[in-house]
Amino acid sequence: MAAAEILNLDPQRVWKHFYSLTQIPRPTGQMKEVTRFIMDFGKALNLETKQDETGNVVIRKPASKGYEGSKGVILQSHLDMVPQKNADVKHDFAADPIETYIDGEWVKARATTLGADNGIGCAMMMAILEDNTLQHPGLEALFTIDEEVGMDGANGLEKGFLEGSIMLNLDTEEDGELCIGCAGGRDVNVSFRFQPDKAIEGDVAYKVSLQGLKGGHSGVQIHLGRANANKLMNRFLKDVVSNYEARIASIHGGSLRNAIPRESFVVLTIPEPLSDDLIDLVGEYETLFREDFAGIEESISFKAEKTDIPDALLPEEVQDDIINAVEGCPNGVISYLADFPGVVESSLNLALVASSGNGVEIKLLVRSSSESRKNWVCSSVESLFRLAGAKVEFEGDYPGWQPNAGSELLHTMEKIYLEKYDKRPRVVVIHAGLECGIIQSNVEQDLDIVSFGPTITGAHSPDEAVKIVTVGNSYDYLVEILQNLK
Repeated sequence: MAAAEILNLDPQRVWKHFYSLTQIPRPTGQMKEVTRFIMDFGKALNLETKQDETGNVVIRKPASKGYEGSKGVILQSHLDMVPQKNADVKHDFAADPIETYIDGEWVKARATTLGADNGIGCAMMMAILEDNTLQHPGLEALFTIDEEVGMDGANGLEKGFLEGSIMLNLDTEEDGELCIGCAGGRDVNVSFRFQPDKAIEGDVAYKVSLQGLKGGHSGVQIHLGRANANKLMNRFLKDVVSNYEARIASIHGGSLRNAIPRESFVVLTIPEPLSDDLIDLVGEYETLFREDFAGIEESISFKAEKTDIPDALLPEEVQDDIINAVEGCPNGVISYLADFPGVVESSLNLALVASSGNGVEIKLLVRSSSESRKNWVCSSVESLFRLAGAKVEFEGDYPGWQPNAGSELLHTMEKIYLEKYDKRPRVVVIHAGLECGIIQSNVEQDLDIVSFGPTITGAHSPDEAVKIVTVGNSYDYLVEILQNLK
C-alpha cells in the first residue's frame, strides 16, 4: 500500500501529522529541519511558540473558557527517532523519508525503523493544538530533541521554560498502561589503542557475517532473552582464534547504545590449509546459535565468504584482550525490582564493537532504577575492561523517574479509564528511559507526571510497528483527560 494511505486512518487529524513527520529526516542529532517545521506549525496557528538554546520547542495554547483557573498542563514527546536498518538496505536516514505501509492492524516501515517512537506522541500533541473544539486547561506542548542518545534535549531544558504543574508524557508503548516511573542510565565508552600488525604471508581472508537477529529496544525488550550479535560473534571468535590460528582484521557489530545489536561483521585471516575447517566451523556455529535461541530467534544467519587480504591486523595481544573482556562482560538483565515482580531493575546492553585503523571502540548502556546499582554495574564493567588494558569513560548519565503511587493525576486518569473502557488500566514502572525524571529535575516547580501511549512493538529495530486502533484509543483518552482536568 502507498505510504499516503495512512492519511485515511482514524483519527485523521493525528495520522496526517504523523505522515508529515515521516517525510522529514529526523535521526537523533539532526534536528534543525524538524524543529523548524514544529516552530512554523505553532506560528501558523497563531500560538505562542518558543525554542530554547538547546533546541527544544514549546507551543502554548490558552485555556478554554471555564478552564482559566485550572492547573497548567504540559504535553511532552520527543522529535527524534532511532535510525535502524539492515546492512543490505539502501536508506539514508539523513536524507530519505520513511516509507510507511499498512499491514493488517499495524502501520510499519519498509525495512527501517518507523519513528512512531515518538512521532505518534508528537502527532497527537499537534492534533490537540490544532483542534479549537476541545475543552482543556492552559497547555504547553513540549517537543524535546535528541532523546534517543543521551536525552540531550531534556538534559538541556532551559530553566523557567515551562510553567505547568501537570505533565502528560506520550512515550509509553503499550495501550492500557499508565507509567509512573522508569530507570535511569549511563553510557560506558571503552577504547583500545594499538599499532596494527601486518597481514601474515600465506594466510587467506574471510568476511564472517552474523545477521537476522531481532534486536529491539534495550530497555523494553532486554528481558526477552534475545540474542546479542556482539556476544555471539565473540563466542565464535574465541574459538577460531584459539584453535584455528585466526587473526582479526576488522570488526563491526551493532550501531546504537539503546538498540540490542542485530548484526556483526568480522574480517579475519587464517592459514590457507584451514579454510575448509573455517567454513565447517561457521556452519556448526550457525546450528549452535539456532539451537541455543530456538523459540526466540527464528532467522539467525551465520556465513563466511572469501575476501581480499586486509592491509593490517589487530595485534595478537590486543585481540586476545578484547575477546576475553567481551566474553566476560555481562549482558542483559542484571537484577529485578523486588517490589514489582517481573520488572527489570538493572541491565547492561553491550551495544557496539567497532574497529578502526588503530583502535577498537566498545560502547555499552547501563540502565537501572537504583542509582546505587547503576554505579555498581558501571564500576564492574570499568574494572573488567581496565584489566584488559582499555581506557574507560562515562557520559550521558541521566536519573530515573521515581514513582508516586499517590499521584492525584494518576487517580484521575485511572477513574477516567475505568469509566471509558469498563476496566482498570495497568499501572507500571518500566525499565526503558523516559525524559520525565530529567524534566522534573530541570524545572523549579513540582510536576505531577504520568506517561501513556499507543501500542508500539519492535521499537529501535526495522520491525517497529504501531497498532492502528490503539492510536485512536490513546488520542480519545488524551482528549478526555484534558477535559476532566478542570
